[in-house]
Amino acid sequence: MPTIEIRIDDLSGEGVRALVQSHLTSMHATSPADSCHALDVDQLRHPSVTFWSAWIGDSVAGIAALKVLDSDRGEIKSMRADDKFRGDGVGRALLRHIIATARDKGLSSLWLETGTAPEFTPATRLYASEGFVDCGPFDEYLEDPHSRYMTASL
Repeated sequence: MPTIEIRIDDLSGEGVRALVQSHLTSMHATSPADSCHALDVDQLRHPSVTFWSAWIGDSVAGIAALKVLDSDRGEIKSMRADDKFRGDGVGRALLRHIIATARDKGLSSLWLETGTAPEFTPATRLYASEGFVDCGPFDEYLEDPHSRYMTASL
């Protein structure tokens, strides 16, 4: 496995911004607009969000964010491995980094929303393998046949 370096990121780099845009484009291609909850660059810069990029050598290999919902809960946002690094452990490294950071912040649970289309199956398998279970909508989400909700206790 290649060495993966995870860094807090300010979203100013061209490669990182391109991966965020690729993520948004992919989400809109697989989910109806009103069921797409991916954050854009400006939303990822909100004070409640910590954003990371994962690097293999000089290449951005993935992105992920943690949005603090309240004093006990956090939400995983914008998890994405660049297509050329799929299968290299980037998603798992980012997910474990978010879990560790959430614990360090004193959060007791993590939550996420993902899609139900077949393209989301690898992501949901990853989440389940790290202890996430299906749940109902949380925070401001509503029941939606295009959304799958998961949570994990920390």
